[in-house]
Amino acid sequence: MLMKKLFVSAVVALTFAVLLNGCIAIGTGPKSQQTNATLGQQLIDLQTAKTTGAITDAEYQAQKAKLLANTSGNNPAK
Repeated sequence: MLMKKLFVSAVVALTFAVLLNGCIAIGTGPKSQQTNATLGQQLIDLQTAKTTGAITDAEYQAQKAKLLANTSGNNPAK
């Protein structure tokens, strides 16, 4: 009977530890994802923002010019 109680306690403790394994992260902090969108993707996203009304046409033109100006000097094919 004692063996059965110890076995059940061990199984419960192990199950508890496995379930909480992903919940407890000491000292790791939040993970940030940094993505570098291509110029084409940035322009598509900008166009989508304009089309959906999230930005005005003037904001679209300004941001588009800024994107194109930032990448004009970074073209390794030249």
